[in-house]
Amino acid sequence: MERKARTDSFLKEISAIPGGEKIRLCIQCGTCTASCPNADRMDHTPSQLIAMTRAGMEKEVLSSNAMWYCLSCYLCTVRCPRGIKPTDIMHAYEGLAVSKGLSNRRTRTPVMYKTFNQFVSSHGRLSEFWLMVRFYLSTNPLSPVGMLPLALNLFKHGRLSLKTEKLTPEGTKQLKAIVDKAATLGGVS
Repeated sequence: MERKARTDSFLKEISAIPGGEKIRLCIQCGTCTASCPNADRMDHTPSQLIAMTRAGMEKEVLSSNAMWYCLSCYLCTVRCPRGIKPTDIMHAYEGLAVSKGLSNRRTRTPVMYKTFNQFVSSHGRLSEFWLMVRFYLSTNPLSPVGMLPLALNLFKHGRLSLKTEKLTPEGTKQLKAIVDKAATLGGVS
């Protein structure tokens, strides 16, 4: 009985997220997996994740690397014969994984998302250079060494700025209103 409640709980949670409401309609045809250009890099294919969700395997699904390898190309969504939106389900998995602290350590995408959100929240505008500095300091500070020639070339041609611009007080107020609204709608930062 406990297993059934856990199965229903996770399935209801995914079904309640926009895009996940049709997960029960999946017939396990595998079209989403066959369409996915990154399926071979995933711990579990998109169709396997849907089956695992319906089986209540929450921890296994949310600690998988699969959703972080989703390219959001929507090939699976366009080709699904049942009108399911696997890409939206992948994004739902991402949000749940982060909120439940189950993100996968074999991919740095969650760290990139978090760094991006923190940077935009604190500055209001994005400086690619400083965003990447923060990202690499929090993951592997030595990994960008090989990219220095490219960075110098971009800087030399005016394509990479070291300047960080801040929003005006009015812009900051508007950004805060947007972030607050997203949070009330279930957004995860």
